[in-house]
Amino acid sequence: MGGNRVEHRVWLAPMAGYTDAPFRQLCAEQGAALCFAEMASAEGIHRGSGKTLALLDRFAGEQSLGAQLFVADPLRAASAACAVAARGPLLIDLNCGCSVPKVLKGGCGAALLRSPALVGAIVRAMRSETDVPVSVKLRLGWDESSLTFMDCAAEAIAAGAAMVTLHPRTRAQGFRGRARWEEIGRLKAASPVPVFGSGDLLSAGDCLAMAERTGVDGVMIARGAIGNPFIFAETLGLARGEPRLFGPAARLGAAVRHLELAAARSGERVACREMRKHFVAYSKGLEGGAAFRQQIVHASSIDRYRQLVEEFLATLAPG
Repeated sequence: MGGNRVEHRVWLAPMAGYTDAPFRQLCAEQGAALCFAEMASAEGIHRGSGKTLALLDRFAGEQSLGAQLFVADPLRAASAACAVAARGPLLIDLNCGCSVPKVLKGGCGAALLRSPALVGAIVRAMRSETDVPVSVKLRLGWDESSLTFMDCAAEAIAAGAAMVTLHPRTRAQGFRGRARWEEIGRLKAASPVPVFGSGDLLSAGDCLAMAERTGVDGVMIARGAIGNPFIFAETLGLARGEPRLFGPAARLGAAVRHLELAAARSGERVACREMRKHFVAYSKGLEGGAAFRQQIVHASSIDRYRQLVEEFLATLAPG
């Protein structure tokens, strides 16, 4: 990929509202070799929105950053790619999978799946403005009657895309049903560039199973990392034959550190409000977690978060 190399190929996918700098820092510390920032509007960047570009702000020492854009116009894509490249990401990705109505309304995200030629035109425009490798992230198609991922990938690669990632569900499916990993394998078999897989990667076992079944060059973890940055360390450990497990104390300790990192960037009041959804995820599946979550969603200070975590951990059986 343009000469850029990463230590291994277990990556954090871009997720709006989640993959900000504090969360990326936790994932990188647990072994994620590349972490994507939140998806950004190429239109906003083209218009000079500092708030949009701030999505690419790094944590101290962050090296392996990926950027992802949503855009429907090649000229806007080229302009944004030039501005983003100045931030020094290792990869700039074109989103062709987001199904949020606001994104689709502008002809972006999964709407691009209906026009493989436009996917190619946008990639070509981005490549014309930067030497940073450009990739695309696809779904299978708009719906079952239009499974266009192979055509979209072919157009993107012909235009100079260095990599393709596939989440093997349609736009119409959203996150329902099973991710059809066999389609990732089909794309990998036909692609002259690296292919990454995404979708239903909720555990270390899932990541290794996808790699084994599809032959992909790497995996991009999304929902499986929310509330569990340890999934990267667990996946790498399992791949080495050294399984690792992280218990409640480690998980909630990471949640508190996540809060502290967020507060250092955005202030305590904002961080405490925005971290509620993260603490819900960090406590998912823990014994007694429902009662803990009922309390944590009302926490409004770091001290209160810490107190609730300490009280909850004290109720758990040793080990």
